[in-house]
Amino acid sequence: MNRIILMLFSFFAINLVNAQDKPLRPIKMDKSVEAKFNDSLGKGQIRSKSSKIKKNKDAKIEDYKIISRKNDTTYVDTTLTIYKNYKFNYLRKDDFDILPFSNLGQTYNTLSYNFSSDNLMPSFGARARHFNYMEIDDISYYYMPTPFTELMYKTAFEQGQLLDAFFTVNTSKQFNFSIAYKGLRSLGKYQHILTSTGNFRFTANYKTKNNRYNARAHIVGQDLFNEENGGLKDEDLINFESGNPEYLDRSVFDPVFENAENILEGKRFHLDHSYNIIQQKDSLHTNTLSIGNIISFEDKFYQFDQTTQNVFFGDAFVNSNLRDKVTLENLYAEINAKYYNDKIGQLKINIAYNNFNYGYNSLLSLGGNQITNRLKGNVISVGGEYKNKIGAFLIHGKFGINVSGDFDGNFLSGKAGYNINEDATVEASININSKAPNYNFLLYQSDYINYNWQNNYSNVETKQLAFQLKSKKIVDLELDYTTIDNFTYFEKSTADNDLVKPNQFNGTINYFKIKVSKELKYKKFALNNTIRYQNVLDGEGIINVPEIVTRNTLYYSNHFFKKVLFLQTGVTFSYFTKYNMNAYDPLLAEFYVQNQNKLGDFPRLDFFINAKIKQTRIFLIAEHFNSSFTGYNFYSAPNYPYRDFVIRFGLVWNFFL
Repeated sequence: MNRIILMLFSFFAINLVNAQDKPLRPIKMDKSVEAKFNDSLGKGQIRSKSSKIKKNKDAKIEDYKIISRKNDTTYVDTTLTIYKNYKFNYLRKDDFDILPFSNLGQTYNTLSYNFSSDNLMPSFGARARHFNYMEIDDISYYYMPTPFTELMYKTAFEQGQLLDAFFTVNTSKQFNFSIAYKGLRSLGKYQHILTSTGNFRFTANYKTKNNRYNARAHIVGQDLFNEENGGLKDEDLINFESGNPEYLDRSVFDPVFENAENILEGKRFHLDHSYNIIQQKDSLHTNTLSIGNIISFEDKFYQFDQTTQNVFFGDAFVNSNLRDKVTLENLYAEINAKYYNDKIGQLKINIAYNNFNYGYNSLLSLGGNQITNRLKGNVISVGGEYKNKIGAFLIHGKFGINVSGDFDGNFLSGKAGYNINEDATVEASININSKAPNYNFLLYQSDYINYNWQNNYSNVETKQLAFQLKSKKIVDLELDYTTIDNFTYFEKSTADNDLVKPNQFNGTINYFKIKVSKELKYKKFALNNTIRYQNVLDGEGIINVPEIVTRNTLYYSNHFFKKVLFLQTGVTFSYFTKYNMNAYDPLLAEFYVQNQNKLGDFPRLDFFINAKIKQTRIFLIAEHFNSSFTGYNFYSAPNYPYRDFVIRFGLVWNFFL
């Protein structure tokens, strides 16, 4: 086996060894070198006597900082672990709880839900398009001693590629900027499911030399385009499930329609800055007081186009060139004050203003009822936050409430964590939230008659209790119990010719889930296990989830070529039990509840060979290689088959200067 592996990667080893710098590693520095290094943080390089630019050889990997909106700080990680393998996908996140559709860039079905939220406002609709839509919390800021670049590439499905390119640099100790673009184009195996998406990000953060003034800003522009085909026709499902050789070329299937597409576009301008009125002078003076301001403006729209009417969506007002377009403009402005003391902790209070404008460009009269075209208004809210660390305890609480305006809403969250030792931590949390349903439940207009409504739904109310244990030696454990009142959802209504409509459940839903993760190691081998058990105690048929979701990876790791090449190879087994899987509506770009077809109960086996050479990580994967011999009963949603066996290649390449 080693001989085959070495043959596969010898080409990459030979060509990449001399193409990169030595890996960055922690370095012990004396005072003279440390002074030079600190100076280089501002200049980005060290200059020799001849004034030629040299690379900063004293920079440590821990100095390449990644900072979240909530000030959680990590650093650039160039290691190769099994968790990097789980995140090497279109979303660049672990996709354990979601199931992708057949083509890259399409939507995902949800296998497990998290209803915890601190939002006070309704969300924009078309949630099936938002998996790759980068929200404010998805944007990070950076502090780099030298320029840093990351390139991510992965093959797609037929005539396309995925590329995520990122560059950041500190022009001085005080100022950093980054620019990035993730682009995808993939034709797909089935007819009329082309995807073309782009995510542009620009970030900047600045602080004065005395650290009194700090500012972070970002600009994001996103467009997520999908051709839609409605899935396979009911009469073609038998040809798919039987493994009929004539249909193994998936392009021969005639889908429900081939003349529709939808797109989600958005742009956001965000600024978060603060000024320290009272600043910590030394270790004896720990009081700080700052005032801050956040301004965020987002403009987005969702559009569905179809060249001719199709009975899949019912009757329409027009027979050709159907177009549904809905827009949202949202301005958020906040003024806050923070006080910190090493004994009391950190206290924050804020007052915020939301101005929203959601809707359409025309009024509609249907069945004698007038459907408005706009939901416009203002909301004023107040909130607060408290953090403190007392010994091994960490306490964090947060609240918010809408005090005036067009939407009621409130939330309260709190958590307490305790560090048992260097290996183990425990955390308990509570989250209570009440907010209006998403905008597309409240108002929707379409050229299709059925897809027009205006509702006055009650707030959706959730209460969540959670417990978490993290320990590499013992186990990682997550417990979650959630109750939901006035849950809103989409379903096919028998009163409306079996077409999709919104609905609100008047009862209480009780939802319990537990997740256990543990990796077992023996010499060069490891078995990484993650399993989730969940159950909807009340409200079954409203929220449907598989009872068991599991992922198990058996893999081998070792160094080769005198430790120049690090390699991992193994097999990942993924599985979830059969359940009433949510169906997909391409007009709404939403999933809806169905209780007729139970899907699932199919294994997915992926064989992978991953390698790390210097700062380059190489990924080769045979996805779902068991598809031809374990039965063609795999679906991502009713009438939407999951992916067949395919071999894909990709890499992540980091550059340090």
